[in-house]
Amino acid sequence: MNYNFDEIIDRKNTYSLKYDCNKEYGMPEDVLPLWVADMDFKAPIRVIEALKEISEFGIYGYTRINDQYFSTLERWYSKYFGRRVRKEWLIITPGVVFAIALAIKGLTNEGDSVIIQKPVYYPFSTMIIKNNRKLVNNPLILKDNKYVIDYDDFENKIIQNNVKLFLFCNPHNPGGRVWTKEEIIRLADICVKHNVKIVSDEIHSDFIFPGYEHTVLSDLKPEYEALTITCTAPTKTFNLAGLQISNIWIPNERIRKIIENEKSKTGYHEPSITGLVACKAAYDSGEEWLSQLRSYLKGNLDFVREFIKINLPEIELIEPEGTYLVWLDFRKLGLADEEVDTLIVSKAKLWLDSGKMFGEEGKGFQRINIACPRTVLEDALNRIKTAMNSSVFKKEIDKLSE
Repeated sequence: MNYNFDEIIDRKNTYSLKYDCNKEYGMPEDVLPLWVADMDFKAPIRVIEALKEISEFGIYGYTRINDQYFSTLERWYSKYFGRRVRKEWLIITPGVVFAIALAIKGLTNEGDSVIIQKPVYYPFSTMIIKNNRKLVNNPLILKDNKYVIDYDDFENKIIQNNVKLFLFCNPHNPGGRVWTKEEIIRLADICVKHNVKIVSDEIHSDFIFPGYEHTVLSDLKPEYEALTITCTAPTKTFNLAGLQISNIWIPNERIRKIIENEKSKTGYHEPSITGLVACKAAYDSGEEWLSQLRSYLKGNLDFVREFIKINLPEIELIEPEGTYLVWLDFRKLGLADEEVDTLIVSKAKLWLDSGKMFGEEGKGFQRINIACPRTVLEDALNRIKTAMNSSVFKKEIDKLSE
Protein backbone atom coordinates (compact mmCIF):
# COMPACT_ATOMS: atom_id res chain seq x y z
CA MET A 1 0.00 0.00 0.00
CA ASN A 2 1.02 3.62 -0.42
CA TYR A 3 1.42 5.65 2.78
CA ASN A 4 0.46 9.31 2.87
CA PHE A 5 3.21 11.18 4.66
CA ASP A 6 1.74 14.47 3.45
CA GLU A 7 -1.24 14.07 5.77
CA ILE A 8 -1.55 16.84 8.36
CA ILE A 9 -2.50 15.38 11.73
CA ASP A 10 -3.57 17.63 14.60
CA ARG A 11 -1.60 16.39 17.62
CA LYS A 12 -2.71 19.06 20.08
CA ASN A 13 -4.41 17.88 23.28
CA THR A 14 -3.01 14.35 22.89
CA TYR A 15 -0.55 14.51 25.83
CA SER A 16 2.11 15.37 23.27
CA LEU A 17 5.46 16.62 24.58
CA LYS A 18 6.03 18.18 21.17
CA TYR A 19 2.73 20.04 20.85
CA ASP A 20 1.22 20.41 24.33
CA CYS A 21 4.08 21.62 26.52
CA ASN A 22 4.77 25.13 25.23
CA LYS A 23 4.11 26.79 28.58
CA GLU A 24 6.30 24.37 30.54
CA TYR A 25 9.22 25.10 28.19
CA GLY A 26 8.65 28.86 28.11
CA MET A 27 7.51 28.86 24.49
CA PRO A 28 4.73 31.00 22.95
CA GLU A 29 1.53 29.17 22.14
CA ASP A 30 1.75 29.99 18.43
CA VAL A 31 5.16 28.45 17.64
CA LEU A 32 5.48 25.63 15.12
CA PRO A 33 7.29 22.78 16.95
CA LEU A 34 10.00 20.94 15.03
CA TRP A 35 12.30 20.19 17.93
CA VAL A 36 12.04 16.88 19.80
CA ALA A 37 12.86 13.73 17.81
CA ASP A 38 9.46 12.25 17.19
CA MET A 39 7.75 12.24 13.80
CA ASP A 40 4.43 13.70 12.69
CA PHE A 41 3.51 10.50 10.85
CA LYS A 42 1.22 7.67 11.89
CA ALA A 43 2.90 4.36 12.65
CA PRO A 44 2.55 1.47 10.15
CA ILE A 45 -0.99 0.15 9.84
CA ARG A 46 -0.08 -3.27 11.23
CA VAL A 47 1.29 -1.62 14.39
CA ILE A 48 -1.98 0.23 14.85
CA GLU A 49 -3.95 -2.98 14.28
CA ALA A 50 -1.78 -4.95 16.72
CA LEU A 51 -2.33 -2.32 19.41
CA LYS A 52 -6.08 -2.42 18.78
CA GLU A 53 -6.05 -6.21 19.13
CA ILE A 54 -4.21 -6.18 22.44
CA SER A 55 -6.42 -3.34 23.68
CA GLU A 56 -9.59 -5.26 22.84
CA PHE A 57 -8.23 -8.38 24.51
CA GLY A 58 -8.85 -6.49 27.73
CA ILE A 59 -6.26 -8.01 30.07
CA TYR A 60 -3.07 -6.03 30.55
CA GLY A 61 -1.01 -8.10 32.97
CA TYR A 62 2.71 -8.40 33.63
CA THR A 63 4.88 -9.35 30.66
CA ARG A 64 7.95 -11.29 29.59
CA ILE A 65 9.62 -11.43 26.19
CA ASN A 66 9.27 -14.77 24.41
CA ASP A 67 11.02 -16.63 21.61
CA GLN A 68 8.76 -15.07 19.00
CA TYR A 69 9.73 -11.57 20.09
CA PHE A 70 13.42 -12.41 19.97
CA SER A 71 13.10 -14.12 16.58
CA THR A 72 11.60 -10.94 15.18
CA LEU A 73 14.56 -8.90 16.44
CA GLU A 74 17.01 -11.52 15.22
CA ARG A 75 15.58 -11.42 11.70
CA TRP A 76 15.58 -7.61 11.56
CA TYR A 77 19.18 -7.16 12.67
CA SER A 78 20.39 -9.97 10.44
CA LYS A 79 18.62 -8.62 7.36
CA TYR A 80 19.52 -4.95 7.72
CA PHE A 81 22.82 -5.00 9.58
CA GLY A 82 24.22 -8.50 9.13
CA ARG A 83 24.17 -8.88 12.91
CA ARG A 84 24.34 -12.09 14.84
CA VAL A 85 22.51 -11.58 18.12
CA ARG A 86 21.67 -13.97 20.96
CA LYS A 87 18.67 -13.92 23.21
CA GLU A 88 20.73 -13.95 26.39
CA TRP A 89 22.39 -10.67 25.32
CA LEU A 90 19.08 -8.80 25.39
CA ILE A 91 17.93 -6.46 28.14
CA ILE A 92 14.69 -4.52 27.70
CA THR A 93 14.57 -0.95 29.00
CA PRO A 94 11.95 1.81 28.64
CA GLY A 95 14.41 3.91 26.67
CA VAL A 96 18.00 4.34 25.55
CA VAL A 97 18.69 7.18 28.02
CA PHE A 98 17.53 4.84 30.80
CA ALA A 99 20.09 2.29 29.60
CA ILE A 100 22.83 4.91 29.43
CA ALA A 101 22.11 5.86 33.04
CA LEU A 102 22.33 2.19 34.06
CA ALA A 103 25.71 1.89 32.34
CA ILE A 104 27.07 5.01 34.01
CA LYS A 105 25.92 3.84 37.44
CA GLY A 106 27.05 0.25 36.97
CA LEU A 107 30.36 0.63 35.15
CA THR A 108 31.74 3.71 36.92
CA ASN A 109 31.92 5.10 40.43
CA GLU A 110 31.08 8.62 41.57
CA GLY A 111 33.88 10.92 40.47
CA ASP A 112 34.98 8.66 37.61
CA SER A 113 35.38 10.15 34.15
CA VAL A 114 33.07 9.52 31.21
CA ILE A 115 34.02 10.79 27.76
CA ILE A 116 31.69 12.14 25.08
CA GLN A 117 32.08 14.00 21.78
CA LYS A 118 30.25 17.32 21.67
CA PRO A 119 28.13 18.65 20.09
CA VAL A 120 26.15 15.56 20.98
CA TYR A 121 22.70 14.45 22.18
CA TYR A 122 22.31 16.47 25.39
CA PRO A 123 21.08 13.67 27.71
CA PHE A 124 24.61 12.24 27.48
CA SER A 125 25.86 15.23 29.48
CA THR A 126 22.84 15.24 31.76
CA MET A 127 23.22 11.60 32.77
CA ILE A 128 26.93 12.01 33.48
CA ILE A 129 26.46 15.12 35.62
CA LYS A 130 23.29 13.96 37.41
CA ASN A 131 25.08 10.78 38.46
CA ASN A 132 28.06 12.71 39.86
CA ARG A 133 30.58 11.59 37.28
CA LYS A 134 33.20 13.77 35.61
CA LEU A 135 32.32 14.80 32.07
CA VAL A 136 35.27 14.71 29.69
CA ASN A 137 34.82 16.18 26.22
CA ASN A 138 36.59 15.17 23.01
CA PRO A 139 35.12 17.89 20.76
CA LEU A 140 34.28 16.97 17.20
CA ILE A 141 35.87 19.17 14.56
CA LEU A 142 33.74 20.68 11.79
CA LYS A 143 35.89 20.48 8.67
CA ASP A 144 34.60 21.10 5.15
CA ASN A 145 30.97 20.84 6.31
CA LYS A 146 31.61 17.51 8.00
CA TYR A 147 32.40 16.49 11.57
CA VAL A 148 35.63 14.57 12.12
CA ILE A 149 37.28 13.10 15.20
CA ASP A 150 40.46 14.30 16.89
CA TYR A 151 41.87 10.89 17.82
CA ASP A 152 44.99 12.23 19.55
CA ASP A 153 42.84 14.39 21.80
CA PHE A 154 40.52 11.41 22.42
CA GLU A 155 43.35 9.19 23.63
CA ASN A 156 45.10 11.93 25.59
CA LYS A 157 41.88 12.84 27.40
CA ILE A 158 41.34 9.17 28.28
CA ILE A 159 44.84 8.88 29.73
CA GLN A 160 44.83 12.22 31.55
CA ASN A 161 41.43 11.65 33.15
CA ASN A 162 41.57 7.88 33.66
CA VAL A 163 38.34 7.59 31.66
CA LYS A 164 36.22 4.51 32.40
CA LEU A 165 33.37 4.84 29.91
CA PHE A 166 32.78 6.25 26.42
CA LEU A 167 29.31 7.28 25.21
CA PHE A 168 29.35 6.93 21.41
CA CYS A 169 26.62 8.25 19.11
CA ASN A 170 26.23 6.59 15.70
CA PRO A 171 24.53 7.88 13.60
CA HIS A 172 25.53 11.11 15.23
CA ASN A 173 22.91 13.38 16.74
CA PRO A 174 22.88 16.29 15.88
CA GLY A 175 25.78 16.30 13.39
CA GLY A 176 24.33 13.65 11.11
CA ARG A 177 27.55 11.67 10.64
CA VAL A 178 27.34 7.96 9.93
CA TRP A 179 30.77 6.97 11.14
CA THR A 180 32.81 4.79 8.79
CA LYS A 181 34.24 1.42 9.69
CA GLU A 182 37.73 2.91 9.72
CA GLU A 183 36.73 5.76 12.04
CA ILE A 184 35.02 3.38 14.44
CA ILE A 185 38.00 1.01 14.54
CA ARG A 186 40.38 3.85 15.42
CA LEU A 187 38.13 4.91 18.31
CA ALA A 188 37.41 1.42 19.58
CA ASP A 189 41.06 0.33 19.42
CA ILE A 190 41.92 3.22 21.74
CA CYS A 191 39.16 2.11 24.11
CA VAL A 192 40.42 -1.48 24.11
CA LYS A 193 43.99 -0.28 24.72
CA HIS A 194 42.91 1.65 27.83
CA ASN A 195 40.10 -0.68 29.00
CA VAL A 196 37.38 1.89 28.40
CA LYS A 197 33.88 0.42 28.20
CA ILE A 198 31.64 1.69 25.40
CA VAL A 199 27.95 2.52 25.23
CA SER A 200 27.11 2.70 21.53
CA ASP A 201 23.85 4.59 20.98
CA GLU A 202 22.66 3.33 17.58
CA ILE A 203 19.00 4.29 17.88
CA HIS A 204 18.99 6.17 14.54
CA SER A 205 20.66 3.34 12.60
CA ASP A 206 17.56 2.65 10.50
CA PHE A 207 17.82 6.14 8.97
CA ILE A 208 20.83 6.13 6.68
CA PHE A 209 20.81 8.20 3.50
CA PRO A 210 21.85 6.65 0.15
CA GLY A 211 25.59 6.31 -0.25
CA TYR A 212 26.27 5.57 3.41
CA GLU A 213 26.21 2.43 5.52
CA HIS A 214 25.74 1.87 9.23
CA THR A 215 28.47 -0.09 11.00
CA VAL A 216 27.67 -1.86 14.27
CA LEU A 217 30.67 -1.20 16.50
CA SER A 218 30.48 -4.35 18.60
CA ASP A 219 30.47 -6.62 15.54
CA LEU A 220 33.82 -5.49 14.16
CA LYS A 221 36.12 -7.36 16.57
CA PRO A 222 35.65 -9.82 19.45
CA GLU A 223 37.44 -7.41 21.78
CA TYR A 224 34.90 -4.71 20.95
CA GLU A 225 32.03 -7.09 21.64
CA ALA A 226 33.54 -7.78 25.06
CA LEU A 227 33.34 -4.16 26.20
CA THR A 228 30.35 -2.70 24.37
CA ILE A 229 26.70 -2.09 25.23
CA THR A 230 24.72 -1.51 22.02
CA CYS A 231 21.53 0.51 22.37
CA THR A 232 18.77 0.03 19.80
CA ALA A 233 15.03 0.65 19.64
CA PRO A 234 12.11 0.70 17.22
CA THR A 235 10.90 3.96 18.71
CA LYS A 236 12.69 6.43 16.42
CA THR A 237 12.26 4.18 13.38
CA PHE A 238 8.50 3.67 13.65
CA ASN A 239 7.49 6.67 15.81
CA LEU A 240 6.77 4.64 18.94
CA ALA A 241 8.60 6.71 21.57
CA GLY A 242 5.56 6.99 23.84
CA LEU A 243 5.38 3.19 24.11
CA GLN A 244 8.68 3.05 26.03
CA ILE A 245 10.57 0.10 24.54
CA SER A 246 14.30 -0.28 23.82
CA ASN A 247 16.39 -3.36 23.04
CA ILE A 248 19.83 -3.26 24.65
CA TRP A 249 22.46 -5.81 23.61
CA ILE A 250 25.28 -6.81 25.99
CA PRO A 251 27.35 -9.86 24.92
CA ASN A 252 29.72 -9.71 27.90
CA GLU A 253 28.08 -11.70 30.69
CA ARG A 254 29.82 -9.84 33.51
CA ILE A 255 28.79 -6.45 32.16
CA ARG A 256 25.28 -7.72 31.47
CA LYS A 257 24.86 -8.88 35.06
CA ILE A 258 26.04 -5.49 36.30
CA ILE A 259 23.46 -3.71 34.14
CA GLU A 260 20.72 -6.15 35.13
CA ASN A 261 21.54 -5.47 38.78
CA GLU A 262 21.38 -1.70 38.24
CA LYS A 263 18.08 -2.13 36.43
CA SER A 264 16.64 -4.10 39.34
CA LYS A 265 17.58 -1.27 41.72
CA THR A 266 15.26 1.08 39.82
CA GLY A 267 12.23 -1.12 40.40
CA TYR A 268 11.68 -1.51 36.65
CA HIS A 269 11.21 -5.15 35.66
CA GLU A 270 8.49 -5.99 33.15
CA PRO A 271 8.20 -4.00 29.91
CA SER A 272 4.91 -2.58 28.72
CA ILE A 273 2.72 -4.99 26.75
CA THR A 274 2.00 -2.22 24.26
CA GLY A 275 5.70 -1.62 23.68
CA LEU A 276 6.40 -5.30 23.07
CA VAL A 277 3.43 -5.74 20.73
CA ALA A 278 4.22 -2.59 18.75
CA CYS A 279 7.91 -3.45 18.41
CA LYS A 280 7.17 -6.94 17.11
CA ALA A 281 4.50 -5.73 14.69
CA ALA A 282 6.76 -2.96 13.39
CA TYR A 283 9.72 -5.24 12.71
CA ASP A 284 7.50 -8.00 11.29
CA SER A 285 5.34 -5.86 9.02
CA GLY A 286 6.73 -2.33 8.80
CA GLU A 287 9.38 -2.71 6.13
CA GLU A 288 7.38 -1.23 3.25
CA TRP A 289 6.26 1.68 5.44
CA LEU A 290 9.88 2.34 6.39
CA SER A 291 11.07 2.11 2.80
CA GLN A 292 8.51 4.71 1.72
CA LEU A 293 9.35 6.88 4.74
CA ARG A 294 13.06 6.86 3.89
CA SER A 295 12.26 8.04 0.37
CA TYR A 296 10.00 10.78 1.75
CA LEU A 297 12.67 11.95 4.21
CA LYS A 298 15.25 12.08 1.43
CA GLY A 299 12.80 14.28 -0.47
CA ASN A 300 12.45 16.49 2.59
CA LEU A 301 16.22 16.78 2.90
CA ASP A 302 16.53 17.64 -0.78
CA PHE A 303 13.85 20.30 -0.28
CA VAL A 304 15.67 21.82 2.71
CA ARG A 305 18.98 21.87 0.85
CA GLU A 306 17.52 23.60 -2.21
CA PHE A 307 15.44 26.07 -0.17
CA ILE A 308 18.45 27.16 1.87
CA LYS A 309 20.62 27.48 -1.23
CA ILE A 310 18.12 29.78 -2.95
CA ASN A 311 16.49 31.65 -0.07
CA LEU A 312 18.79 31.48 2.97
CA PRO A 313 22.40 31.61 1.74
CA GLU A 314 23.53 32.98 5.10
CA ILE A 315 22.60 29.66 6.72
CA GLU A 316 24.69 26.55 6.14
CA LEU A 317 23.24 23.06 6.11
CA ILE A 318 25.54 20.52 7.74
CA GLU A 319 24.94 17.72 5.28
CA PRO A 320 23.50 14.72 7.17
CA GLU A 321 24.47 11.16 6.30
CA GLY A 322 21.79 9.73 8.57
CA THR A 323 18.91 10.57 10.97
CA TYR A 324 15.94 12.85 10.30
CA LEU A 325 17.46 15.63 12.40
CA VAL A 326 19.16 18.42 10.45
CA TRP A 327 21.87 20.67 11.87
CA LEU A 328 21.76 24.27 10.65
CA ASP A 329 24.67 26.69 11.06
CA PHE A 330 23.62 30.33 11.66
CA ARG A 331 27.08 31.60 12.63
CA LYS A 332 27.63 33.64 9.45
CA LEU A 333 24.94 36.03 10.71
CA GLY A 334 27.34 37.17 13.44
CA LEU A 335 24.64 36.97 16.11
CA ALA A 336 25.04 35.98 19.73
CA ASP A 337 23.47 32.65 20.56
CA GLU A 338 20.57 34.28 22.39
CA GLU A 339 19.93 36.46 19.35
CA VAL A 340 19.70 33.39 17.12
CA ASP A 341 17.20 31.91 19.56
CA THR A 342 15.20 35.14 19.46
CA LEU A 343 15.22 35.09 15.66
CA ILE A 344 13.87 31.54 15.61
CA VAL A 345 11.35 31.69 18.46
CA SER A 346 10.13 35.29 18.63
CA LYS A 347 10.44 36.35 15.00
CA ALA A 348 10.04 33.12 13.00
CA LYS A 349 7.66 31.57 15.55
CA LEU A 350 9.46 28.24 15.41
CA TRP A 351 10.43 25.83 18.16
CA LEU A 352 13.69 24.16 17.22
CA ASP A 353 16.41 22.74 19.45
CA SER A 354 18.91 25.49 20.19
CA GLY A 355 22.45 24.38 19.46
CA LYS A 356 23.73 25.44 22.87
CA MET A 357 21.82 22.51 24.36
CA PHE A 358 24.41 20.24 22.74
CA GLY A 359 27.38 22.01 24.33
CA GLU A 360 29.60 25.00 23.62
CA GLU A 361 30.37 23.49 20.22
CA GLY A 362 26.71 23.84 19.28
CA LYS A 363 26.44 27.58 19.82
CA GLY A 364 25.19 29.36 16.73
CA PHE A 365 23.43 26.23 15.45
CA GLN A 366 19.82 25.05 15.47
CA ARG A 367 18.53 21.47 15.10
CA ILE A 368 15.38 20.96 13.04
CA ASN A 369 13.32 17.78 12.79
CA ILE A 370 12.41 17.19 9.14
CA ALA A 371 10.15 14.17 9.84
CA CYS A 372 6.98 16.09 9.08
CA PRO A 373 4.76 16.72 6.05
CA ARG A 374 6.61 18.73 3.41
CA THR A 375 4.11 21.57 3.57
CA VAL A 376 4.91 21.95 7.27
CA LEU A 377 8.62 21.97 6.51
CA GLU A 378 8.09 24.56 3.80
CA ASP A 379 6.11 26.70 6.26
CA ALA A 380 8.96 26.46 8.79
CA LEU A 381 11.64 27.51 6.32
CA ASN A 382 9.48 30.34 4.98
CA ARG A 383 9.06 31.58 8.54
CA ILE A 384 12.85 31.79 8.87
CA LYS A 385 13.08 33.55 5.50
CA THR A 386 10.41 36.09 6.45
CA ALA A 387 12.00 36.75 9.83
CA MET A 388 15.44 37.29 8.29
CA ASN A 389 14.03 39.56 5.59
CA SER A 390 12.14 41.75 8.04
CA SER A 391 13.27 45.37 8.21
CA VAL A 392 13.82 45.14 11.97
CA PHE A 393 16.11 42.15 11.62
CA LYS A 394 18.04 43.75 8.75
CA LYS A 395 18.64 46.86 10.84
CA GLU A 396 19.97 44.71 13.69
CA ILE A 397 22.35 42.93 11.31
CA ASP A 398 23.52 46.25 9.86
CA LYS A 399 24.34 47.51 13.36
CA LEU A 400 26.48 44.44 13.99
CA SER A 401 28.48 45.04 10.81
CA GLU A 402 29.19 48.71 11.58
